[in-house]
Amino acid sequence: MSTAVSTPAPFPGTDSEDSAQVTARRARRRRAELVWLGRIVLPIVVLGGWQLFTSVGIVDKFFFGQPTGIWHSLVELFTKGTAFGSVWLNIWVTIKEAIYGFFLGTFTGIILGLLLGQNRLLSDIASPYIKALNSIPRIILGAIFTVAFGLGTFPKALLAAVLVFFIVFFNAFQGVREVDPNLVANVKILGASPFQVARHVTIPSALTWIIASLHTAFGFAIIGALVAEVLGAQHGMGLVITQAQGTFDNNTVFAAMAIMSVVTLIAEYLLSLLEKRVLAWRPPSRAEAQAI
Repeated sequence: MSTAVSTPAPFPGTDSEDSAQVTARRARRRRAELVWLGRIVLPIVVLGGWQLFTSVGIVDKFFFGQPTGIWHSLVELFTKGTAFGSVWLNIWVTIKEAIYGFFLGTFTGIILGLLLGQNRLLSDIASPYIKALNSIPRIILGAIFTVAFGLGTFPKALLAAVLVFFIVFFNAFQGVREVDPNLVANVKILGASPFQVARHVTIPSALTWIIASLHTAFGFAIIGALVAEVLGAQHGMGLVITQAQGTFDNNTVFAAMAIMSVVTLIAEYLLSLLEKRVLAWRPPSRAEAQAI
């Protein structure tokens, strides 16, 4: 007597779900390929057009430089150095000033943003003064800091910190204001102290706003350091740019700007890693979910 072996029927919908996943993976792969293709083509078109227009005389290369001239200036900077030491020394000086300013501005911006965001009385008192300080042109502050504190690192870091402070402050302030008041009220009803409310509700809710501001803040820290170096310095990429401007060497100006752009992109990448680690608990946003 033979026994028939029956194979279990597949769960309904399994094949369609598998095909949907395959289609989604293909769509993501095509999108990634398109993004990288665009990233490669865009600089080729821009730099190629720039080189072409300056070569045929449509654009004056004396005023706007030329990609081949910028490349030559980059090679000279890294092989021969500058009048103020090696290019690595000047890059490090600017990065150091920007990092000091970034941490100082971020720390003070977060503290004051959280404090004023939670206390409406203090916010109303300090609001006009913060707006007045924010309206002061940064180049004037840089000149004041240079005169008051000399040509060292401190005035550059201070100007960078001022630029960073207002970006981080306003984001931290708004992040606190966006916290759900019903959630805060419920936590207080459960007996949480003001410190516990801030630690477990307010700060985590505002953290998304704060981390988002850091991406822009470091770029402004670099700008603050460079502007302060242009106003007066002994070393730094801002000083290299100033000297190149004085001799109408726009290729070197663009070369120095390209170097600092690469530094900023590296910092942006590191901040993105920090954001993923710190905000790992946060569910992906709609834009992030569509990009996955």
